[in-house]
Parts: sequence; C-alpha cells; structure tokens
Amino acid sequence: MKMTEENNDGNSTITMEDVQSLIKKKDTIEEQIKAYYDVLEDQEVGMEGPLVDAEGFPRADVNVYQIRTARHSISCLQNDHKAIMVEIEEALHRLHALEKAKREQDQAESQTESMEQEVTLPSPFARVDAVSQGSPACQAGLRISDEIIAFGSINTGNFQNLQNIASVVQHSEGKPLNVTVIRNGQKTQMGLTPQRWSGRGLLGCNIVPIHR
Repeated sequence: MKMTEENNDGNSTITMEDVQSLIKKKDTIEEQIKAYYDVLEDQEVGMEGPLVDAEGFPRADVNVYQIRTARHSISCLQNDHKAIMVEIEEALHRLHALEKAKREQDQAESQTESMEQEVTLPSPFARVDAVSQGSPACQAGLRISDEIIAFGSINTGNFQNLQNIASVVQHSEGKPLNVTVIRNGQKTQMGLTPQRWSGRGLLGCNIVPIHR
C-alpha cells in the first residue's frame, strides 16, 4: 500500500483514501475468487472433487487443467484475502488513532488560544445592554452584552465614567470611531459613526459601566 508519507517506523500518515484503496483491492480479490468458484461449479467438482476415475486415469468428463488452475488460484487468492483483511484492520486502527490525536491536538490548541486571549485582553469598562434596530450602533454591528474595551480615545486605562463616552460621541458626530469589544471571549473591532437618526441620541444604544 502506498501511504501519504513513507516511514519505516510504523508512524507514517494514513488517510481514508488509503483505506478505501485497500477495500477496493479486497473487493477485486473477492470477485476473482467468485469467478474461479463459478468455473468449479460449472465443472461440478468443487475444491475437493476427484480429478481421476476409478482406474486412476484423468477424468474425461471434465477439464482437468482448468479445474487445477482454478483451485490453485482460489488457494492463492484466499491467502491474499486474509492478508488484505489484516491490512484493512490495521489501517483503520491507525486512522482512528490519528484522528483521535488530531482532535486532542486541536482541542489543546483551542484551549491554549482561548487562555492566551483571556490573559492578553484588557478588562472591559462598559457593557452594551440595549441596541435599537436601524440605529448607528446597530448598523456598526454592536450587540447586546458586548463588553467595551475601547471607544474612540477611551480605553480601560483612562475611563472614569460614562460622561467620558458621551463627550467623545458629541465631538465625533459624523466621524467614524474605532470601537473594540469582547464578544463571546473574542476581541471584535468595528467602526461606529455617531449621527442623527430617527430615534433618540446619536448612537441608538444604551451603555452601562462595569464596576470591578
């Protein structure tokens, strides 16, 4: 069998295509065995029927050469079939082991990435608890429960109270502000442009401080 990578220590990479190739080879062997059994059935002798008559001469009512060829081929193919079944079983075990190892590796990497983000992300200073449909905040992509870590020039280090945000909004009407939030443990950035709309205020959302 040709593996994806050659490795004599038994740790070569194996794919589902490799397994399917082995199964196809097995099916071919089974078809060949059946074809030779059909030959024996036509001759009405099977694998054990005698090929000589009572006097020890080759039987004249059957094709002795054809029968012997079929019997020998069946014997060889049955050995090949046993070997290929062992290969398939071993290949499936290895494939499942590789898939399990990959799942565990992916899970470990995901947990590591999540832990790194938790360590590196700054603490949020405010949270969005309401967003009006069709508002500037809605169009920018703000969602309820977003935790704000940067709002224009306001960040965790210089935030004092909500008046800081209100002042930035008033001085930025019609100008895009960079807003960064934590959403589902991930950092998300967006552009929010304070402006007049059909509802109240310039944002159309309600922001509350987070007290640590």
